[in-house]
Amino acid sequence: MGSTSPFLIVAIDGGAASGKSSTARALAARFPLLHVDTGAHYRAITAEMLRHDVRPTDTAAVEATLTGLALGTRVKGSAAQMEIGGKVPGDEIRAPEVNAAVSHFAALPAVRAALLHYQRNQAAVAREQGFKGLVMEGRDIGSIIFPEADLRFFLHADPDERARRRAQEGQLDSVAERDRLDSSRKTAPLTCPAGAIDINSTFLTLDQVVEKVAALVATRLAP
Repeated sequence: MGSTSPFLIVAIDGGAASGKSSTARALAARFPLLHVDTGAHYRAITAEMLRHDVRPTDTAAVEATLTGLALGTRVKGSAAQMEIGGKVPGDEIRAPEVNAAVSHFAALPAVRAALLHYQRNQAAVAREQGFKGLVMEGRDIGSIIFPEADLRFFLHADPDERARRRAQEGQLDSVAERDRLDSSRKTAPLTCPAGAIDINSTFLTLDQVVEKVAALVATRLAP
């Protein structure tokens, strides 16, 4: 990657089933950018906590468990996968019990602090692997993780439409409850960052959302 090639950081935030994951994956494949799904990070941590019978109300146990976690990154294609103890968590991170608990663990300052440096370091991973940039999706990317990202997007859609999409994915967790928990937490709440590009995806196809975002990414990546 020559000096004339810019390195781009793209932040995509939004609630469950707003389209951020599909959009981020499409961008990563097109340009190419390294795709980082921070929701999977919180799911992986939650699954690990549940495996150790740790509850989010037990702050001491949460902090002790976090201290013992060895986090790494494995790049597969255009995706950055979190490793815990050298292993990439599997389908267990999508289990119903993880769905039910992830927002509670994600609200804990200790959990978010433990992941802050790891998530920011994904930009270095992308550079080392020769990607043109990083596209990171989550709920606090443009506000906390990369507030100075080159492009920041916030995707949202009508709750009924997002619930329909969630059901199509086979996920039965409540979109409204996830929104309430993620938006009301004291640490890094889900919010549209000031200055971010707001996209309502309720009546847009995935391709239309991707094209809106991709047009701006392409402009920034032009030599």
